[in-house]
Amino acid sequence: MASIDREKESTTIEQEELRGIARSVGEIEWLLMIVVLLYHSFGGILPENQPSAVLAMVLYGACIMGFRYAFFFKHESRWKLAVETWIMTAFITWTLLHTGRLESPLLNTYLLVIITSALALGKVTTLLELALIAACIIMLGEGETRDIFTLKYAAGMFAQFAPFVLVAYITTMFASDIRYGLNQVKLMAETDELTKALNRRGFAIIADRLFGQAVRYKRPISLLSLDCDNLKQVNDAIGHKAGDALLVGLVKCIQGHLRHTDILVRQGGDEFVVLLPETPIKGAIDAAEKIRSAIAENSLAIDGQLVKTTVSVGVSSYPDDGSTLDLMLAHADRNMYQAKLGGRNRVVYQTVAAAAASATTAPRGNT
Repeated sequence: MASIDREKESTTIEQEELRGIARSVGEIEWLLMIVVLLYHSFGGILPENQPSAVLAMVLYGACIMGFRYAFFFKHESRWKLAVETWIMTAFITWTLLHTGRLESPLLNTYLLVIITSALALGKVTTLLELALIAACIIMLGEGETRDIFTLKYAAGMFAQFAPFVLVAYITTMFASDIRYGLNQVKLMAETDELTKALNRRGFAIIADRLFGQAVRYKRPISLLSLDCDNLKQVNDAIGHKAGDALLVGLVKCIQGHLRHTDILVRQGGDEFVVLLPETPIKGAIDAAEKIRSAIAENSLAIDGQLVKTTVSVGVSSYPDDGSTLDLMLAHADRNMYQAKLGGRNRVVYQTVAAAAASATTAPRGNT
Protein backbone atom coordinates (compact mmCIF):
# COMPACT_ATOMS: atom_id res chain seq x y z
CA MET A 1 0.00 0.00 0.00
CA ALA A 2 2.85 2.39 0.81
CA SER A 3 4.47 1.83 -2.58
CA ILE A 4 1.12 2.49 -4.26
CA ASP A 5 0.72 5.66 -2.19
CA ARG A 6 4.20 6.83 -3.17
CA GLU A 7 3.37 6.24 -6.82
CA LYS A 8 0.18 8.29 -6.44
CA GLU A 9 2.10 11.05 -4.69
CA SER A 10 4.73 10.99 -7.43
CA THR A 11 2.01 11.10 -10.10
CA THR A 12 0.36 14.09 -8.41
CA ILE A 13 3.66 15.97 -8.19
CA GLU A 14 4.48 15.17 -11.82
CA GLN A 15 1.06 16.44 -12.91
CA GLU A 16 1.68 19.72 -11.08
CA GLU A 17 5.08 20.04 -12.76
CA LEU A 18 3.60 19.24 -16.17
CA ARG A 19 0.85 21.84 -15.69
CA GLY A 20 3.50 24.46 -14.98
CA ILE A 21 5.54 23.38 -18.01
CA ALA A 22 2.41 23.30 -20.18
CA ARG A 23 1.61 26.90 -19.26
CA SER A 24 5.09 27.93 -20.42
CA VAL A 25 4.70 25.90 -23.62
CA GLY A 26 1.39 27.65 -24.29
CA GLU A 27 3.05 31.05 -23.96
CA ILE A 28 5.82 29.99 -26.38
CA GLU A 29 3.20 28.79 -28.87
CA TRP A 30 1.39 32.13 -28.73
CA LEU A 31 4.71 33.93 -29.02
CA LEU A 32 5.41 32.05 -32.25
CA MET A 33 1.98 33.05 -33.58
CA ILE A 34 2.60 36.71 -32.68
CA VAL A 35 6.00 36.71 -34.44
CA VAL A 36 4.48 35.38 -37.67
CA LEU A 37 1.53 37.78 -37.43
CA LEU A 38 3.85 40.75 -36.98
CA TYR A 39 5.96 39.64 -39.93
CA HIS A 40 2.77 39.40 -42.01
CA SER A 41 1.53 42.80 -40.77
CA PHE A 42 4.78 44.50 -41.81
CA GLY A 43 4.47 43.12 -45.32
CA GLY A 44 7.05 40.36 -45.06
CA ILE A 45 4.83 37.85 -46.85
CA LEU A 46 4.31 38.33 -50.56
CA PRO A 47 0.67 38.83 -51.68
CA GLU A 48 0.62 35.56 -53.65
CA ASN A 49 1.71 33.65 -50.52
CA GLN A 50 -0.59 35.38 -48.08
CA PRO A 51 -3.60 33.01 -48.44
CA SER A 52 -1.44 29.96 -47.60
CA ALA A 53 0.22 31.78 -44.70
CA VAL A 54 -3.10 32.97 -43.27
CA LEU A 55 -4.58 29.45 -43.58
CA ALA A 56 -1.56 28.08 -41.72
CA MET A 57 -2.02 30.64 -38.95
CA VAL A 58 -5.73 29.82 -38.62
CA LEU A 59 -5.06 26.08 -38.40
CA TYR A 60 -2.18 26.61 -35.98
CA GLY A 61 -4.32 28.88 -33.79
CA ALA A 62 -7.07 26.25 -33.77
CA CYS A 63 -4.54 23.62 -32.64
CA ILE A 64 -3.33 25.86 -29.82
CA MET A 65 -6.90 26.49 -28.67
CA GLY A 66 -7.61 22.77 -28.77
CA PHE A 67 -4.53 21.72 -26.86
CA ARG A 68 -4.61 24.57 -24.36
CA TYR A 69 -8.31 24.95 -23.60
CA ALA A 70 -10.31 21.95 -24.86
CA PHE A 71 -11.70 19.78 -22.03
CA PHE A 72 -10.45 16.49 -23.49
CA PHE A 73 -6.85 17.72 -23.28
CA LYS A 74 -7.00 18.79 -19.63
CA HIS A 75 -4.80 15.88 -18.50
CA GLU A 76 -1.22 16.89 -19.16
CA SER A 77 1.35 14.40 -20.48
CA ARG A 78 4.73 14.55 -22.11
CA TRP A 79 3.29 12.92 -25.23
CA LYS A 80 0.83 15.81 -25.55
CA LEU A 81 3.68 18.32 -25.21
CA ALA A 82 5.70 16.39 -27.82
CA VAL A 83 2.79 16.53 -30.29
CA GLU A 84 2.56 20.28 -29.71
CA THR A 85 6.23 20.71 -30.63
CA TRP A 86 5.65 18.71 -33.82
CA ILE A 87 2.76 21.00 -34.72
CA MET A 88 4.99 24.03 -34.07
CA THR A 89 7.65 22.53 -36.36
CA ALA A 90 5.08 21.90 -39.10
CA PHE A 91 3.73 25.46 -38.81
CA ILE A 92 7.22 26.99 -38.98
CA THR A 93 8.20 24.83 -41.95
CA TRP A 94 5.03 25.73 -43.84
CA THR A 95 5.59 29.43 -43.09
CA LEU A 96 9.20 29.25 -44.28
CA LEU A 97 8.09 27.61 -47.54
CA HIS A 98 6.10 30.77 -48.28
CA THR A 99 8.50 33.38 -46.90
CA GLY A 100 11.80 32.67 -48.62
CA ARG A 101 12.76 29.19 -47.39
CA LEU A 102 16.26 29.28 -45.85
CA GLU A 103 16.56 32.99 -46.65
CA SER A 104 13.51 33.78 -44.53
CA PRO A 105 14.15 35.86 -41.38
CA LEU A 106 11.72 33.48 -39.63
CA LEU A 107 14.17 30.57 -39.88
CA ASN A 108 15.32 31.12 -36.29
CA THR A 109 11.81 30.49 -34.97
CA TYR A 110 12.86 26.84 -34.96
CA LEU A 111 14.75 27.84 -31.81
CA LEU A 112 11.38 28.15 -30.03
CA VAL A 113 10.72 24.47 -30.73
CA ILE A 114 14.15 23.48 -29.47
CA ILE A 115 13.81 25.52 -26.28
CA THR A 116 10.33 24.09 -25.66
CA SER A 117 11.55 20.53 -26.11
CA ALA A 118 14.65 21.06 -23.96
CA LEU A 119 12.62 22.51 -21.08
CA ALA A 120 9.72 20.08 -21.23
CA LEU A 121 10.83 16.80 -22.77
CA GLY A 122 14.48 16.13 -21.94
CA LYS A 123 17.66 15.40 -23.89
CA VAL A 124 16.60 12.37 -25.94
CA THR A 125 13.43 13.97 -27.27
CA THR A 126 15.31 17.18 -28.00
CA LEU A 127 17.82 15.21 -30.11
CA LEU A 128 14.90 13.74 -32.07
CA GLU A 129 13.46 17.23 -32.50
CA LEU A 130 16.84 18.39 -33.82
CA ALA A 131 16.85 15.53 -36.33
CA LEU A 132 13.33 16.50 -37.48
CA ILE A 133 14.33 20.16 -37.86
CA ALA A 134 17.48 19.13 -39.76
CA ALA A 135 15.31 17.14 -42.19
CA CYS A 136 13.04 20.17 -42.63
CA ILE A 137 16.03 22.45 -43.31
CA ILE A 138 17.39 20.02 -45.91
CA MET A 139 13.97 19.94 -47.54
CA LEU A 140 13.73 23.74 -47.49
CA GLY A 141 17.16 24.02 -49.14
CA GLU A 142 16.36 21.51 -51.85
CA GLY A 143 15.65 24.23 -54.39
CA GLU A 144 19.19 25.62 -54.09
CA THR A 145 21.06 22.41 -54.85
CA ARG A 146 20.31 18.77 -55.25
CA ASP A 147 23.86 17.61 -54.62
CA ILE A 148 23.79 17.20 -50.85
CA PHE A 149 27.01 15.18 -50.71
CA THR A 150 29.48 17.95 -51.55
CA LEU A 151 31.79 19.48 -48.96
CA LYS A 152 30.47 22.95 -49.76
CA TYR A 153 26.89 21.88 -49.09
CA ALA A 154 27.89 20.16 -45.83
CA ALA A 155 29.75 23.27 -44.66
CA GLY A 156 26.75 25.46 -45.45
CA MET A 157 24.38 23.15 -43.61
CA PHE A 158 26.72 23.02 -40.62
CA ALA A 159 26.84 26.82 -40.43
CA GLN A 160 23.04 26.94 -40.76
CA PHE A 161 22.36 24.27 -38.17
CA ALA A 162 25.13 24.83 -35.59
CA PRO A 163 23.23 27.56 -33.64
CA PHE A 164 20.29 25.17 -33.16
CA VAL A 165 22.58 22.47 -31.76
CA LEU A 166 24.27 24.92 -29.37
CA VAL A 167 20.95 26.27 -28.10
CA ALA A 168 19.65 22.72 -27.62
CA TYR A 169 22.75 21.70 -25.67
CA ILE A 170 22.81 24.76 -23.41
CA THR A 171 19.08 24.71 -22.73
CA THR A 172 18.97 20.98 -21.89
CA MET A 173 21.93 21.43 -19.54
CA PHE A 174 20.20 24.31 -17.75
CA ALA A 175 16.91 22.38 -17.58
CA SER A 176 18.70 19.33 -16.17
CA ASP A 177 20.41 21.44 -13.51
CA ILE A 178 17.12 23.08 -12.56
CA ARG A 179 15.36 19.70 -12.21
CA TYR A 180 18.21 18.35 -10.12
CA GLY A 181 18.08 21.39 -7.87
CA LEU A 182 14.33 21.12 -7.40
CA ASN A 183 14.60 17.41 -6.58
CA GLN A 184 17.29 18.13 -4.02
CA VAL A 185 15.19 20.85 -2.40
CA LYS A 186 12.21 18.49 -2.23
CA LEU A 187 14.38 15.73 -0.77
CA MET A 188 15.83 18.06 1.85
CA ALA A 189 12.37 19.32 2.77
CA GLU A 190 11.01 15.82 3.40
CA THR A 191 13.96 13.94 4.92
CA ASP A 192 15.98 14.28 8.10
CA GLU A 193 19.41 15.68 7.29
CA LEU A 194 21.31 13.45 9.72
CA THR A 195 19.66 10.02 9.40
CA LYS A 196 18.07 10.36 5.93
CA ALA A 197 14.81 9.00 7.35
CA LEU A 198 11.61 10.91 6.62
CA ASN A 199 10.98 13.98 8.73
CA ARG A 200 7.61 15.17 10.05
CA ARG A 201 6.69 16.86 6.77
CA GLY A 202 7.54 13.81 4.68
CA PHE A 203 5.63 11.61 7.11
CA ALA A 204 2.53 13.82 6.97
CA ILE A 205 2.43 13.61 3.17
CA ILE A 206 2.49 9.81 3.13
CA ALA A 207 0.82 8.89 6.42
CA ASP A 208 -2.41 10.85 5.87
CA ARG A 209 -3.05 8.97 2.64
CA LEU A 210 -2.14 5.57 4.06
CA PHE A 211 -4.36 6.09 7.08
CA GLY A 212 -7.17 7.36 4.86
CA GLN A 213 -6.93 4.18 2.78
CA ALA A 214 -6.99 2.04 5.92
CA VAL A 215 -10.16 3.78 7.10
CA ARG A 216 -11.82 3.66 3.68
CA TYR A 217 -11.16 -0.03 3.05
CA LYS A 218 -11.37 -1.09 6.72
CA ARG A 219 -7.81 -2.41 6.70
CA PRO A 220 -5.52 -2.65 9.76
CA ILE A 221 -2.65 -0.21 10.21
CA SER A 222 -0.29 0.09 13.17
CA LEU A 223 2.22 2.51 14.66
CA LEU A 224 5.42 2.06 16.64
CA SER A 225 6.79 4.90 18.76
CA LEU A 226 10.50 4.32 19.53
CA ASP A 227 12.81 6.24 21.82
CA CYS A 228 16.55 5.68 22.29
CA ASP A 229 17.24 4.88 25.95
CA ASN A 230 20.75 6.26 26.37
CA LEU A 231 21.43 9.01 23.81
CA LYS A 232 21.94 11.65 26.53
CA GLN A 233 24.53 9.46 28.30
CA VAL A 234 26.42 8.89 25.03
CA ASN A 235 26.39 12.63 24.27
CA ASP A 236 27.69 13.42 27.75
CA ALA A 237 30.33 10.68 27.84
CA ILE A 238 31.69 10.69 24.26
CA GLY A 239 30.28 13.82 22.62
CA HIS A 240 27.49 14.88 20.33
CA LYS A 241 29.29 13.58 17.25
CA ALA A 242 29.13 10.12 18.81
CA GLY A 243 25.45 10.70 19.60
CA ASP A 244 24.80 11.53 15.95
CA ALA A 245 26.62 8.36 14.86
CA LEU A 246 24.48 6.41 17.33
CA LEU A 247 21.29 7.75 15.77
CA VAL A 248 22.48 6.94 12.25
CA GLY A 249 23.33 3.38 13.29
CA LEU A 250 20.00 3.07 15.06
CA VAL A 251 18.12 4.05 11.90
CA LYS A 252 20.06 1.53 9.81
CA CYS A 253 19.26 -1.22 12.28
CA ILE A 254 15.55 -0.35 12.31
CA GLN A 255 15.40 -0.19 8.51
CA GLY A 256 17.00 -3.63 8.31
CA HIS A 257 13.92 -5.10 10.00
CA LEU A 258 11.22 -3.26 8.05
CA ARG A 259 9.35 -4.18 4.89
CA HIS A 260 9.68 -1.94 1.86
CA THR A 261 6.10 -0.79 2.48
CA ASP A 262 6.81 0.38 6.05
CA ILE A 263 7.56 4.04 6.81
CA LEU A 264 10.30 5.17 9.21
CA VAL A 265 10.22 8.74 10.52
CA ARG A 266 12.48 10.73 12.81
CA GLN A 267 10.11 12.78 14.91
CA GLY A 268 12.93 14.76 16.47
CA GLY A 269 15.81 14.18 18.86
CA ASP A 270 15.98 10.46 19.64
CA GLU A 271 12.29 9.76 18.91
CA PHE A 272 11.19 7.74 15.89
CA VAL A 273 7.89 6.53 14.49
CA VAL A 274 7.31 3.50 12.28
CA LEU A 275 4.07 3.23 10.29
CA LEU A 276 3.10 -0.36 9.44
CA PRO A 277 0.40 -0.58 6.73
CA GLU A 278 -1.71 -3.75 6.51
CA THR A 279 -0.51 -4.80 9.98
CA PRO A 280 -2.81 -5.78 12.88
CA ILE A 281 -1.73 -5.36 16.48
CA LYS A 282 -0.15 -8.83 16.84
CA GLY A 283 2.03 -8.29 13.77
CA ALA A 284 3.01 -4.83 15.04
CA ILE A 285 4.08 -6.20 18.44
CA ASP A 286 6.14 -8.92 16.72
CA ALA A 287 7.83 -6.33 14.48
CA ALA A 288 8.54 -4.08 17.47
CA GLU A 289 10.07 -6.96 19.43
CA LYS A 290 12.34 -7.91 16.52
CA ILE A 291 13.58 -4.32 16.24
CA ARG A 292 14.10 -4.01 20.02
CA SER A 293 15.96 -7.31 20.22
CA ALA A 294 18.21 -6.54 17.23
CA ILE A 295 19.21 -3.15 18.66
CA ALA A 296 19.86 -4.56 22.15
CA GLU A 297 22.01 -7.43 20.84
CA ASN A 298 24.29 -5.31 18.65
CA SER A 299 26.98 -2.78 19.53
CA LEU A 300 28.03 0.19 17.43
CA ALA A 301 31.69 1.10 16.91
CA ILE A 302 31.94 4.85 17.58
CA ASP A 303 35.31 6.58 17.76
CA GLY A 304 37.02 3.31 18.57
CA GLN A 305 34.55 2.41 21.30
CA LEU A 306 31.80 -0.19 21.28
CA VAL A 307 28.58 1.50 22.33
CA LYS A 308 25.45 -0.45 23.21
CA THR A 309 22.02 1.08 23.13
CA THR A 310 18.44 -0.01 23.61
CA VAL A 311 15.04 1.35 22.66
CA SER A 312 11.70 1.60 24.39
CA VAL A 313 8.79 0.95 22.05
CA GLY A 314 5.11 1.76 22.30
CA VAL A 315 2.57 0.23 19.94
CA SER A 316 -0.89 1.27 18.77
CA SER A 317 -3.20 0.00 16.06
CA TYR A 318 -6.24 1.10 14.07
CA PRO A 319 -9.13 0.78 14.71
CA ASP A 320 -8.75 -0.36 18.35
CA ASP A 321 -6.53 2.49 19.57
CA GLY A 322 -7.83 5.53 17.78
CA SER A 323 -10.06 6.68 14.97
CA THR A 324 -7.53 9.26 13.74
CA LEU A 325 -3.82 9.22 13.06
CA ASP A 326 -3.20 11.79 15.81
CA LEU A 327 -4.98 9.62 18.37
CA MET A 328 -2.94 6.60 17.31
CA LEU A 329 0.29 8.59 17.60
CA ALA A 330 -0.68 9.84 21.06
CA HIS A 331 -1.55 6.32 22.24
CA ALA A 332 1.68 4.81 20.87
CA ASP A 333 3.57 7.64 22.60
CA ARG A 334 1.87 6.89 25.92
CA ASN A 335 2.75 3.22 25.59
CA MET A 336 6.36 4.12 24.84
CA TYR A 337 6.60 6.11 28.07
CA GLN A 338 5.12 3.21 29.94
CA ALA A 339 7.95 1.10 28.50
CA LYS A 340 10.47 3.64 29.82
CA LEU A 341 8.86 3.75 33.25
CA GLY A 342 8.81 -0.04 33.33
CA GLY A 343 12.58 -0.31 33.00
CA ARG A 344 13.33 0.58 29.33
CA ASN A 345 14.45 -1.81 26.59
CA ARG A 346 10.98 -3.22 26.22
CA VAL A 347 7.88 -3.19 24.04
CA VAL A 348 4.60 -2.11 25.60
CA TYR A 349 1.11 -2.39 24.25
CA GLN A 350 -1.81 -1.47 26.43
CA THR A 351 -5.39 -0.82 25.47
CA VAL A 352 -6.58 2.76 25.58
CA ALA A 353 -8.38 2.16 28.90
CA ALA A 354 -5.36 0.48 30.53
CA ALA A 355 -2.95 3.17 29.28
CA ALA A 356 -5.21 5.95 30.61
CA ALA A 357 -5.36 4.24 34.01
CA SER A 358 -1.55 3.97 34.27
CA ALA A 359 -0.74 7.39 32.73
CA THR A 360 1.90 9.37 34.55
CA THR A 361 2.93 12.97 34.61
CA ALA A 362 6.69 12.22 34.51
CA PRO A 363 8.53 14.96 32.58
CA ARG A 364 9.66 13.92 29.14
CA GLY A 365 13.27 15.03 29.57
CA ASN A 366 13.80 12.74 32.60
CA THR A 367 12.70 9.48 31.01
